Amino acid sequence: MATKYSIVVTTYSRDRTGSRIIGALLAARLAACIQVVPIRSFFTWKGNLSKARERLMLIKARSKDFGEVRKTILENHDYEVPEIASVRIDKGSAGYLSWMDEATGRRGSRRHRKGRPRAVWS
Repeated sequence: MATKYSIVVTTYSRDRTGSRIIGALLAARLAACIQVVPIRSFFTWKGNLSKARERLMLIKARSKDFGEVRKTILENHDYEVPEIASVRIDKGSAGYLSWMDEATGRRGSRRHRKGRPRAVWS
């Protein structure tokens, strides 16, 4: 059974990078909601043990839009190999999932193109 919704996960370290990704995804209506959480990452990169303070971005999206979400992240990210992973949502509250449909609806009308949400964060 195909799952209609996903949480796409990525990380970043520069605030400017995060703002670009968030702005592009929301303006294109590719995400219903994006949450950002500070994290510490430990990993191996080019043969060396590494650690970094990063931000974990949780992007609530339609599963069918994963390709566009991935493309948008890659176009706006400054990492050589950014993390981009999709976790399918198999269950959720009806009201929340209905809101996700509304928030990511792109019917192609001029109203939807002109009615992009204004950013209210700093």
